[in-house]
Amino acid sequence: MQLRRDLARRLRRDQTDAEQELWRWIRGRQLGAKFRRQYSIGPYITDFCCLEQLLILELDGGQHAEQIARDERRSAYLAELGFRVLRFWNDQVLTDIEVVLEEIFTNLKVPHPRPLPS
Repeated sequence: MQLRRDLARRLRRDQTDAEQELWRWIRGRQLGAKFRRQYSIGPYITDFCCLEQLLILELDGGQHAEQIARDERRSAYLAELGFRVLRFWNDQVLTDIEVVLEEIFTNLKVPHPRPLPS
């Protein structure tokens, strides 16, 4: 547990350029929902997580093209817990942030298919 917490802290401190750019736009409820950076869920640390909407944002660099099966298992695990996972390429965040933000905003407006009990 402590190792994962330390890893999450290190990942927050050593964010990629794409993570920094996206965080600049989603922090502080700018899209109407609170996101957390490098949030631990089960055995995984997500890039960004909105607990109130059960929405996870994952940013993928070039290395993810080689670990598609691993990413699919991760997304399936998170989906089993009720999370929706949106994946974006780092390059897309850096070159077309408006499209990325629109997709996130659209998904925040859509009711979750399995909402939490009241």
